[in-house]
Amino acid sequence: MTFIGIDCGTSALKAVLVDDRQAILATASQTYSPSQPKPLWSEQDPDDWRDAMYLALASLSRESPQGARALRGIGFSGQMHGAVLLDASDRPVRPAILHNDTRAFAEARELGADHPELAAILGVKPMAGFTAPKIIWMRRHEPELYARLATLMMPKDYLRLCLSGDKATDMSDAAGAWLLDESNRRWSDKAIDAIGLSPKALPRLAEASEPVGVLRDELADRFGFPRGVVVAAGGGDAAVGAVGIGAISPRSAFISLGTASQLIVARDRYRPASEKLLHSFAHALPQRWYAMAAMLNGAGALAFAGRLFGVSAGELEAEAVRDYHGPGEALFLPYLSGERTPHDDPHARGVYFGLTSSTTRADIARATMEGVACTFADARDCVENGEAPLGRIGLIGGGSQSALWTRMIAAATKRPIARYRDGESGPAFGAARLARLAVAGEPAEAVCFEPEIRDVVVPDPDLAEKFSLTVERFRRLYRALRPEFTFPSAR
Repeated sequence: MTFIGIDCGTSALKAVLVDDRQAILATASQTYSPSQPKPLWSEQDPDDWRDAMYLALASLSRESPQGARALRGIGFSGQMHGAVLLDASDRPVRPAILHNDTRAFAEARELGADHPELAAILGVKPMAGFTAPKIIWMRRHEPELYARLATLMMPKDYLRLCLSGDKATDMSDAAGAWLLDESNRRWSDKAIDAIGLSPKALPRLAEASEPVGVLRDELADRFGFPRGVVVAAGGGDAAVGAVGIGAISPRSAFISLGTASQLIVARDRYRPASEKLLHSFAHALPQRWYAMAAMLNGAGALAFAGRLFGVSAGELEAEAVRDYHGPGEALFLPYLSGERTPHDDPHARGVYFGLTSSTTRADIARATMEGVACTFADARDCVENGEAPLGRIGLIGGGSQSALWTRMIAAATKRPIARYRDGESGPAFGAARLARLAVAGEPAEAVCFEPEIRDVVVPDPDLAEKFSLTVERFRRLYRALRPEFTFPSAR
């Protein structure tokens, strides 16, 4: 038996084909670029994801024809908080509004002010990037398009719709919509009323590991798969990344360093802490939850710096590695898309500070990576929140391939950091595990165990001391500049 996991990310769709020994037989990746037509906006045509998925599935089949013929299930992971708005014919009425789109900052403030009681039910206070404020924004600013809205879906749910024709979402992705009663794992009538949405527009709820459909016959034939392949509900990328590295027991923790980044700790009960801007959400497995510090910026910051210099992020990282001795004078606030934890500041922006005539491209690269590492010190404080310090923290995502970034994060958080074999495939691999659970019905612990560890980086005492000083400079710089970030039109 084999299983496919599909991860719909912000800048790329990744897919893996995994056998029943959990060995990866084939991988595929297709890139795309969200559009930013206006300040604060970030959008994507959902059909870009669909087309990328079809190309990835064809690639997996070519790379492993035998594995393709043994396929039994497909699972999903997807960027959270996106609003995919479909009409009565299941076609998008407009480009999807993505997680790092913060146009609905006023609507989020209003929801928080008018319904403060909902934060304890929905896991966190409303923020501009969440789905619910975007619905209010659309009703106000695009009433003609809003009138055509028949179904609200999350990004990965649109891909599943394309494959199987079912309309559903799972608990972990619904959590990010700011519409789920987290404790009871059902749609919140109070939240639905607060945003004025018809309950009929919401798809049915399922657990991420549940089978919710079957691959269309014509697509099975197209890609060389057998007919009758089970399609699992799948989940939000944060929770599915946890499934991929076995972070399913209480206090198991990991960092996902992709375009955006998160620090996540698994829990066996729902315990909100919205005052710390923690996201307390349903996990991708039944009767489990997690606490998450969610940052809108991560490895994408180094890609941004690379675009400024006309080189790849990998080239910049290679320059940063050479002769690295720790943080220098240059400092970077990586808030290119605003920030959630710990600031809830959609207007925050990226800032390079402390540049001189002798600053080099390598200095800029190092400062960029250090700035992202500093955000994990903030995240650590929010997640621990007076509890016992975290132990070893896993690291997944594309940024986990950088040994230097791993050293920086260990120093900034003062916690050991573990990297895994194929760690960059975390959410896609987790999605394949969900597909297996949907097909075989095995206990989660039998499938979702920790993968092989590649290495563990212990904080270097000297580097950790230097980062302690840099983190304080980093925080002071943000506090000093916060009043300057607000656009005049938003004051």
